[in-house]
Amino acid sequence: MSAALHLARLEDLDRLTAMVGAFHAEQGLQGSEEARRDALQPLLDGIPHGCVYLIGPARAPLGYVIVTFGWSVEFGGLDGFIEEIWLRPAVRGRGIASEVLGQLPKALAAAGMRALHLEVDRRNEAAQRLFARARFAPRPDDMLMSKRL
Repeated sequence: MSAALHLARLEDLDRLTAMVGAFHAEQGLQGSEEARRDALQPLLDGIPHGCVYLIGPARAPLGYVIVTFGWSVEFGGLDGFIEEIWLRPAVRGRGIASEVLGQLPKALAAAGMRALHLEVDRRNEAAQRLFARARFAPRPDDMLMSKRL
């Protein structure tokens, strides 16, 4: 099974919206399909704030990963945040996510990114192990905090 990454395009919006909806349902996240489409479309249109990669065959993706971009003085420039990563349940446990987490940082570093971050549920030990194998490490003195605007 291949974890090839393909930059998602506007014509992928319907299939991507469905996959994001499946991920959000799994996570118990609220939101309408319209809100998801509205959030995804600018990323597919090429706004400079992030991008979406389809995982696997472009015509029948196995999942997706969304990366948003920022700027970090601490890390010396462009940084990114893995906003979401999701694979279809039928293909989980086959090493695909590990492949993606190996390929993606290399590609982003080659494009000038200095650091890549992600958020993981403290109760999701399997995801923590996956991310640790990909050499993501907790920041011992930091805690992500958010305010909805």
